[in-house]
Amino acid sequence: MGDQTLAKRQAAFLRSVLDESAPLPEGWGNSQTVGMSVYRGNYRSALVGALESTFERTARYVGEGPFKQVSAHHAIAHPPSGWTIEEAGAGFDATCAELFANNPEVAELAWLEWAMLKVSRAPDIQPFGATEFGEATAEFGDKDWMGLKLEFQPRAEAREVKANLSGLWSALEEGADGDRPASLLDQPKGCIVSREGELPTFQMVTPEAAHAFDAMQKGAAYGEAIMLLAGENPDAEKIQQAAVQAGGMLGEWLNEGLIVGVRA
Repeated sequence: MGDQTLAKRQAAFLRSVLDESAPLPEGWGNSQTVGMSVYRGNYRSALVGALESTFERTARYVGEGPFKQVSAHHAIAHPPSGWTIEEAGAGFDATCAELFANNPEVAELAWLEWAMLKVSRAPDIQPFGATEFGEATAEFGDKDWMGLKLEFQPRAEAREVKANLSGLWSALEEGADGDRPASLLDQPKGCIVSREGELPTFQMVTPEAAHAFDAMQKGAAYGEAIMLLAGENPDAEKIQQAAVQAGGMLGEWLNEGLIVGVRA
């Protein structure tokens, strides 16, 4: 059998696994049809099981029935693209955002669980201390500071959230008792997911701090982060205020061990 023919049969097999309405591979009979039903069920059960293990708090929050439904939908619409079944969780927060459109806290809780898992598997890199930072930037001029780029912990993430993630995270811990806190915050906040030693953790910050962290994690320079904080069409006073704000954030990131290197 040629490589192209084999590839076509494999593609047809995968389509049949993911979509019950897709035609079976050419030449299949009744016995293969029955076998496909069993295989399809096992495949979906395995993916749903993997999602339940990865998103334990999200599952507790929405309940078993709704979670199985959203998991099955995700498994069919977004099969894992990697070699391990754990990668089934990629994009699950987007699926939750689609199916729980009236409950944004569900997608944000799923995002947090996935981000915590990813950062827990990141390489272990020694944080950049305040002394090292001071030595590295001792000779910096204004141009150097504006072009400064920070290297953060691998896979650390930040975003703005509406959900009461701190309260929900504690309340949804296995074995936790008591009433659940309010699901949504009065005002949006920022959330930074990182590692403390070998353990994943997260902290709630201002939305501005989360936006600045996210921008610099993606390659923005320190000067660009200042302008992001200053807003559109800022005057000199707002730029100065943003620079002070950025300096405070920089100090917090160093104290929290989030920075692992600098580049001018």
